[in-house]
Amino acid sequence: MAIRKRTYLSVLAGILCFIALGWWYGQFGRPVRDVYDDSAKKRIVYRMYADYKKEFPGVADISPKRALKLLRDNQILFVDTREPLEMRISMLPDAVARETFVSNPEKYPDKTVAAYCTISYRSGKFVEKMMKKGIRIYNLEGGILAWVLEGGKIYDADGETRRIHVYGKRWNYPATGYEPVW
Repeated sequence: MAIRKRTYLSVLAGILCFIALGWWYGQFGRPVRDVYDDSAKKRIVYRMYADYKKEFPGVADISPKRALKLLRDNQILFVDTREPLEMRISMLPDAVARETFVSNPEKYPDKTVAAYCTISYRSGKFVEKMMKKGIRIYNLEGGILAWVLEGGKIYDADGETRRIHVYGKRWNYPATGYEPVW
């Protein structure tokens, strides 16, 4: 009787381990880009941004769609607020580093200026600081993630790239066809 009970418990434990491993693989084993389609990723990215936005409610946003139109008309300057390593992987078209902009913000009087980072949390804090100094600047809603999900292109030193720096696993929501790096 004791042997049957142990066998039963061993089989039950094996089944539970199998179920747990299946769940684990389903949740974490596959890259996020394989689990969600782009419309689901957009919803997630914009929801995350809306949560972050609560920390800088007075900051003016610009949507990726509006920024794309301004880019086509050569009327926008992007300010990348990320770290140099992130910027080497992927940047928005003709973006300048935060330090470059801060050293001479008057250099761009004819451009709409939009700051960004991965999801636009760090850039939101940057925009908030710039606003206190009287510098008009927008925050790109949803950051580089929303940008590519809305059809924007990104670049590295060699030109257009399909690699995107997503900062970490929590923000691993690149558009289909992009390779996440963190």
